[in-house]
Amino acid sequence: MMKKLRIAIYVFLGLLLLSFILMIAFRQSILEKVIDKVISSEKRKHQLTIKTEKAGFVGLSTVEFKNISVVPDSADTLLRINQFKVSVAILPLIIGNVKIDELISSNAVLNIINKNGKRNFDFLLKNKTPKDTVKKDQSGVDLANLADNLINELLYKVPNNMSITNYRLNVEDEEHAFTINANSISINDHQLNSTLILNNNESVWHMEGQLYPSDKKLNVRFYADNKKVELPYLEQKFGLKLSFDTVSTRMDNIEYASGELRIFGNWALKNLTVNHPRIAQKDVIVNIASIDCNMFIGEKSISIDSSSVAYLGLIKARPYIKYSIAPSKIYELKFDIEEMPAQDFFNSFPQGLFATLEGLQVQGKLGYHLNFYLDEKEPWKCKFNSGLSKNNFSIVKFGETNLQKMNSDFVHVPYEVGYAARSIYVGASNPNFTPYEQISDYIKNALLTTEDPLFFSHRGFYEEAFRQSIATNFVAKRFKRGGSTISMQLVKNVFLSRNKTVARKLEEMIIVWLIENNRLTSKQRMYEVYLNIIEWAPNVYGITEAAHFYFNKKPAQLNLGESIFLASIVPKPKKFKYSFLADGTLKPYMHNYFRFIGGLMVRRGKVPASDTVGIFNSVVLRGIARNYVVVDSLQIIPESEEEMEELKTLLETE
Repeated sequence: MMKKLRIAIYVFLGLLLLSFILMIAFRQSILEKVIDKVISSEKRKHQLTIKTEKAGFVGLSTVEFKNISVVPDSADTLLRINQFKVSVAILPLIIGNVKIDELISSNAVLNIINKNGKRNFDFLLKNKTPKDTVKKDQSGVDLANLADNLINELLYKVPNNMSITNYRLNVEDEEHAFTINANSISINDHQLNSTLILNNNESVWHMEGQLYPSDKKLNVRFYADNKKVELPYLEQKFGLKLSFDTVSTRMDNIEYASGELRIFGNWALKNLTVNHPRIAQKDVIVNIASIDCNMFIGEKSISIDSSSVAYLGLIKARPYIKYSIAPSKIYELKFDIEEMPAQDFFNSFPQGLFATLEGLQVQGKLGYHLNFYLDEKEPWKCKFNSGLSKNNFSIVKFGETNLQKMNSDFVHVPYEVGYAARSIYVGASNPNFTPYEQISDYIKNALLTTEDPLFFSHRGFYEEAFRQSIATNFVAKRFKRGGSTISMQLVKNVFLSRNKTVARKLEEMIIVWLIENNRLTSKQRMYEVYLNIIEWAPNVYGITEAAHFYFNKKPAQLNLGESIFLASIVPKPKKFKYSFLADGTLKPYMHNYFRFIGGLMVRRGKVPASDTVGIFNSVVLRGIARNYVVVDSLQIIPESEEEMEELKTLLETE
């Protein structure tokens, strides 16, 4: 038996040796056939003309190319390379794997051009698989196996030694252009070094670190000489200002076992400056941020595990993010910050993000938690819980803005499309200011019913409204309904600009929490201010102006029907003109809405049922608003049945 086994081994080794000898003998002809096949394939599939002046073997396992060019049909040259030499490791090659041992290249130009309606990189953006053959059902995909194969393939292609010199990247469109010259990129004894020059010495960048692809480890950082790394093209093209001192990435280990791929690494940045009109009004500066990230990829899911730790200044958080593709698409997000000194919490916010809070002094401790879950098959059952927790927390000193300014008279400046509409004095010396007790209960209760039924009991946020809004927007695939409480609307109007930025929304939520959870202003005073400053029509602010503008009444005289109408236009105050007939009565499409809101107020004990009899008949325009009514039926914008059902679902759950 052993003799037969030895014979079999000898035969196998002999065949392997013979195959290797034949491969060496015919390698040049094989190479030429492969090159011809690639050139023909790219011409047919992508309309690319590929040429090379010379292609041949140098030594046992090295292939050298000279004067390579890639030119898309009817477009600018994409790539030119003067010299390209690559050698592969023999042992892996024998068993069928291509492991690059050494790569040497010099004098190359890569052009990315988008001018005169033509792009020389269009072929890269084309879908390689015909649309009619794409399988929407991804249940057969094994994400862990796919990711493991892809990572191994990429790491295996990292050469043991590399020398690239004099490479240039040109990017150009109709209005902007930039150039990056790679003077040198090298890998020597696992050490990566590179020197990149932006726009003729405008800036000198470096990428350096250690690469151990066989061990699946790397540690690389990117920085500039004597200044921050700046990306002016992003600012010119997209209005995004972005710069940083250092960005680094580290991969510590990759494990694949029991059908799960686990990647352990770290990403960090220092002194990031970012700004965009949709992010903030001025530069946002992040001094230091990092994440020790443990990414787990299963057969049907990809996640950042809760064992990961993210750092922002002195804040230490544990994120958990998971996306599953089967049996349905499921989105999960958890975020926890353990209790920490409250001052450290606020000091860790990026500079320039929250202007009103700069200089805020606090004491005690704060923590934070977020829990979100949504299954695409059951969006209305999504989960959303979020909140700051406090321990002996108190405000020692306000920052740039006095968060108690609503407790006394103050000047409110409403904004219209970026400019100040006028100044409104919120106090008794203003004849249009109406105290809380002199405002009809009908309008108070109608507005609470449509905007925020739990205003007097919640602490600034109503999670059920957020949850319903998330589900509504997910189903609609667009932003259709918000989840703002009266507290949030009030803070937005009183303390913040009208610029719609991410920073403003976050700042709004923090200020609401500070006011509501520290009882800086009473609920009644907040509602009184709200009723006296919100917009009810173009240049009509506050309930006194609104009652006069529409009905030529005082706020105390408003009936139930008039109050429901006023509450209905708060989200879109400029569209009142489409709700009335020429005689000033309501258009019929509004009647169902009035019946629904009136019935809801009855069920909640806000009004007796007798008050809702003929509710819409009591609404007749008698103020100057009647002069602005649009009677053309083509301009009527009624609520659709679908929108009415969504509104009923939202308000009834509240």
